[in-house]
Amino acid sequence: MTNEFKGSVSVSIVGKTNAGKSTLLNALIGEKVSIVTPKKQTTRENILGILNEEDFQIVFVDTPGIHKTKDDLGKAMMKSVRSAMSEADLVLYMVDATRPFDKEEFETIEKKAQEMNVILVLSKIDLAGFDKTYPLIDKFNAIKELKMILPISSRKNQNLDVLVEEIKKYLIPMKEDELYYDRETYTDKTVRFLAEEIIREKALLLLNEEVPHGIFIQITNFKEGKGIVKIDADISVKKNSHKAIVIGKGGEMLKNIATKSRIDIEKMLGQKVLLNVYVKSRDL
Repeated sequence: MTNEFKGSVSVSIVGKTNAGKSTLLNALIGEKVSIVTPKKQTTRENILGILNEEDFQIVFVDTPGIHKTKDDLGKAMMKSVRSAMSEADLVLYMVDATRPFDKEEFETIEKKAQEMNVILVLSKIDLAGFDKTYPLIDKFNAIKELKMILPISSRKNQNLDVLVEEIKKYLIPMKEDELYYDRETYTDKTVRFLAEEIIREKALLLLNEEVPHGIFIQITNFKEGKGIVKIDADISVKKNSHKAIVIGKGGEMLKNIATKSRIDIEKMLGQKVLLNVYVKSRDL
């Protein structure tokens, strides 16, 4: 017997940098929607991930990490976070259970819980263990307006089913033909964008700290042929001196970035990829 369609809900995933937002989104959707690295400003803009089941659709919005802004990019990222929260039916506020939280973060969560529906998600409990996780739960229990406090591990798939069941309580009743997104869609981003993000992820993971945050990726050619996709991409760096770092000795760094990127892009597309990556400088 087919389950009757119940409805949809918009859920924003927010929290500090490296709280595990993108890892959670990918685990829930079952696809690589957001790139994941341990470096700041990995997620630069809001990215939609759509969970489609027989009787519901949940639209998740992965947001940039909350941080104090120092430049125009940072200001734009924080504007994206505020926009996502204001438009959401439910907010998942993520806190890394392996790291201590400060008074400012506690007060932010307390304020948001008074203004909107907030579930506090304590991430990485597989790494934090009971000794670190339980005191966090105890402290956040002081915020009575929180809808739920849930410890999870995205990598170990712990409590993700519990989280989905809790989110389903906030479904807005609607008919299936009223949905904003087609049932076969799992993200609002194009294949080109996802490929660019994969290349940026590999660069972030492999390069020195001083280089990655000035990096931008642009695919200049994306051509689907018989059994193969040919892609040309530019890695754009801030300074001319960074070009040599990205290229590496004998071209090894660039080759490594390209090889790791190609493997993930092939997984995403389900076919063979010929990837050419070039480096350009925006130095004036």
